[in-house]
Amino acid sequence: MNTKKIIVPLIVLLAIAVYFVAFHKNKSLKYIPENADAVILIDVKKLTGQYLFSLAAHPSGWSGSKNKRKSTKGSLKDAGIIIPDFLQIFHIKDTKFSEWYSVAELKDSQKFISFLKKQSFTAKGNNRFQKDQIFIVVTGNLCIAGTSDSGFEMIKNKFPVSSDPVWNADQFINNAVGSISFISGKKIQNFSIDINEDEIEIKNSPDTETFNAIASQLEKRTHFLDIELDKENVRNFSHLFNKSIADSSQVTSFKATADLEQLNDTIISYEYDDNFNEVEKKTVQKITQPIYTIDILSNAPEKTWEYFQAKKWINNENQFTAIPFQPNVISRNKQGAAIRSTQKAVSLSPRLKENYILIRNSALLYSSLKTLSTKEKRIISDIDYVLYTNKSKDYWIKIKAKNGELPLILRW
Repeated sequence: MNTKKIIVPLIVLLAIAVYFVAFHKNKSLKYIPENADAVILIDVKKLTGQYLFSLAAHPSGWSGSKNKRKSTKGSLKDAGIIIPDFLQIFHIKDTKFSEWYSVAELKDSQKFISFLKKQSFTAKGNNRFQKDQIFIVVTGNLCIAGTSDSGFEMIKNKFPVSSDPVWNADQFINNAVGSISFISGKKIQNFSIDINEDEIEIKNSPDTETFNAIASQLEKRTHFLDIELDKENVRNFSHLFNKSIADSSQVTSFKATADLEQLNDTIISYEYDDNFNEVEKKTVQKITQPIYTIDILSNAPEKTWEYFQAKKWINNENQFTAIPFQPNVISRNKQGAAIRSTQKAVSLSPRLKENYILIRNSALLYSSLKTLSTKEKRIISDIDYVLYTNKSKDYWIKIKAKNGELPLILRW
């Protein structure tokens, strides 16, 4: 028998099989509605390939990966859910910023429901389940997951659909592990997501030389929070916190520096003794709060002060109430206004005349987050800092992890 006649076709068939398993992707995004205004895509096959390549290059991580798999209560692979080529997460226009949804196909709905119960999801009736801030509903051969359940009925009415999908993966993602996209009419603004050795990068431009130069200067700073924003960035970020800063405020720049401090907080309560006499009881607990200094520059300081007063952000004690961390005091100056925490102040770091937000990790931060799970606290404790920078129409976010023996994709 001529072995070449057998081997060559087998190699061709193997190559075709590898292509369809590892590289061929269904790019039709049939579970993103036409009224979505933001989309997060994860290239599942690319992420899996990157994970396997990193695992092969780091044998020291093999035993840890096995232990993680054993410790989980089942896996998605055996949960009756069809793993898509692209994980599709979307935000619906005119809904809260915190509301995000995803739709997935099921091959066995009962198996998936059993999986949810093993993962400690609470049944809410009508095939609805909840665990913390994750809501899931099973409808036919689909499951809808979200950070809220308020949009479930609208989404259920849209899927399944018989018409052609509105969106295609090529509209959002290009040779990256993931993407975040913002949709405005026919315009789509895409930000790629890349997972590197010890960092995650989110950017809309391949040119990061300028941003790396800014990062190299900021990495030397040790404050918990360092912010410097121009007028446009102040306006954009104020909307995220439901605080609109209009042009009439005349604000041109925002600069802030903050650290975290742990204090003893005394809580006074009252109880009664055996003779019904009121007895004062003091309980001391440790609380974490920021100490900060904020500098606001303005073209017209008087108009800025009047704007803050009209918004009722300044109370009778000259506290700036738009900042939730009290107490503080706001004062006017020739350039604009200054806000300082009254317990303790911190000096402003030098201005770079750039747009950035640097949040450096602190043990006081994640230790005070009581609602987080052990795994979530471990992930947060592994982060060194988060950096946002902006230059003209280019944006860059860097999530830097601490140095470790394993690459980031194997640690989390």
